[in-house]
Amino acid sequence: MDSESPIESKKSKSKTPRKPKETVLKQKSPAEFFAENKNIAGFDNPGKSLYTTVRELVENALDSAESISELPVVEITIEEIIKSKFNSMIGLVDRERVDAALYDDFETVKAREKRLAKEARAQELQAKNALLGKKVKDTPASKGIKGRGEASFYRVTCKDNGKGMPHDDIPNMFGRVLSGTKYGLKQTRGKFGLGAKMALIWSKMSTGLPIEISSSMKKQNYITFCRLDIDIHKNIPHVHLHEKRENKQNWHGAEIQVVIEGNWTTYRSKILHYMRQMAVITPYAQFQFKFLSDAPDKNVTVRFARRTDVMPPIPLETKHHPSSVDLLLIKRLITETSKQNLLQFLQHEFVNISKPHAERLIGEMGPDFSSKMAVKSLTSQQIVRIHQLFRQAKFDDPSGHCLSPAGEYNLRLGIIKELHPDMVATYSGSAQVFEGHPFIVEAGVSVGGKDVKQGLNIFRFANRIPLLFEQGADVVTRTALKRINWSSYKINQVQDKIGVFVSIVSTKIPFKGTGKEYIGNDINEIASAVKSAIQQCCVQLKSKIVKRMQAREQQERKRNLSRYIPDASGAVYNVLKQMTQLHPPKKNRYGDDDVELLRKVSENLITKETLCEKLAKHVEQVDYEMALEYATQSGVSEEPRETIFIQSLEAENKMIDLHAPFFVFRVFQ
Repeated sequence: MDSESPIESKKSKSKTPRKPKETVLKQKSPAEFFAENKNIAGFDNPGKSLYTTVRELVENALDSAESISELPVVEITIEEIIKSKFNSMIGLVDRERVDAALYDDFETVKAREKRLAKEARAQELQAKNALLGKKVKDTPASKGIKGRGEASFYRVTCKDNGKGMPHDDIPNMFGRVLSGTKYGLKQTRGKFGLGAKMALIWSKMSTGLPIEISSSMKKQNYITFCRLDIDIHKNIPHVHLHEKRENKQNWHGAEIQVVIEGNWTTYRSKILHYMRQMAVITPYAQFQFKFLSDAPDKNVTVRFARRTDVMPPIPLETKHHPSSVDLLLIKRLITETSKQNLLQFLQHEFVNISKPHAERLIGEMGPDFSSKMAVKSLTSQQIVRIHQLFRQAKFDDPSGHCLSPAGEYNLRLGIIKELHPDMVATYSGSAQVFEGHPFIVEAGVSVGGKDVKQGLNIFRFANRIPLLFEQGADVVTRTALKRINWSSYKINQVQDKIGVFVSIVSTKIPFKGTGKEYIGNDINEIASAVKSAIQQCCVQLKSKIVKRMQAREQQERKRNLSRYIPDASGAVYNVLKQMTQLHPPKKNRYGDDDVELLRKVSENLITKETLCEKLAKHVEQVDYEMALEYATQSGVSEEPRETIFIQSLEAENKMIDLHAPFFVFRVFQ
């Protein structure tokens, strides 16, 4: 028994449950969160990451130039970096493979024999079909060995002529996530405030290389150069080099350079499509895009020239509408306000609350509230009461003065410049409201054009940036496909080349999904505004199409009449000739003019050719009179055939722009 006791004791110990380890509370920095959830910011895969990097840098460049009312000049370059060059950049020595079976693209002897046998059978079948005279299909290229392949690396450089950045702020602007200058209630291109910071995080994850920034502000005699990366866990910048360099050319703006893993092959069309759409919605900007590779045949250079120097107004920061705030926001506004009492707080921290309206609201809140009570002394229960009243009370809608749409003039120019359509119509709606946020919908519809596919070609913009992904669920796509009866506007939805352009600007774009790439179809105010804007464009096009159809029908009638002139002239001449060969006509049967006509026919003063010429002149005269009447009726509303652009005499001249839907009248002071 004694010999068995140690065994039993061991068994009993093994069955004793272990105590669970104490859970340790951990925290993640914002940089670490976005690094682990990079798909939220559009960095799903290498190809999408390359596209998103280009997009973020271009939009930052446009914002920077527009903030100082400078006509944007943006140069974007993507340089392909081969593996050996990348290794030398990071100080890594290339090594030949030693153990081939270790790699993902390794092919066993059996698999290779099977593949070669399959290829041989395919070639044999092809030769047999050729002998029998059957149509021979090309042998599909061998797919080779399946594998992930080697990573591709690219140096992305974006240079602009914008505002530039202060020397001391650059490290935090690029090396600290969720820090920036675009926060506030206003129309902005940015979605998260990440910008180039996310490109830096992706660069650190995929290549380990830092980002390089050169920047100079206006009238600054030096250029700031900064090389840095980011400490993911602490969310702080790690600065490698931060110095001032001489600014000999008086340049102002920013140049950002980052090396990342990417995939140009699969996202080439998306990047070029994005640049083209950006040129449509921003015709006052000049874009220079280059892709550089070691193989010259792969190089791409595209220049999108500036078409106008008329820029939209700078978006203004606005105050919150009472119906759009929540409890947290009210508490934050109370903490940050400089106003002392409740009456001043309501008046100055919200839009559309006048002094009499604020007094009425305070009276409605109850006896515990007064106009002169200190706003900082409000209790949580009182703040909830304010919030409840804000949701129930009636307020005037916010105006759209804080918004900056592209404008019909710029939208029309952009469509004409990039698509060269046969006809185009644009419309800009008035400001509307959803959930207390103002929004404006602009639309353009074109027919025909260069490089435009048959059917509907839908172009979507939100706060003047193109949306290229998740198109099927977007409110614009749903509206154009299902809510517009194109045939009622004389437009063939299948055969015609139709371009549908819709731009929505707002202080809050109601994006759906983590990618922020489409606007949902569930907001009735936006859906109805999009439908109305497209319909207004279609009404304009219908009148043009009907006039063109009438003109074509008129030309067709003219051609048909001209075709039958010889036969009609011959028939009339033969009848007249036969009448002259009868007995001399009596005067009481024919008038003097008829007798004179028959005399001229008999004496060959009027011939068949004479009748042809007279009929042709008559057809031309009728056609001319109809065309003159058509031009008189439509000439006032019809757009000119040639677009006229008046360049400014000097860049520094003060001027006033008077905007109309189709032109801008500029008055120099």
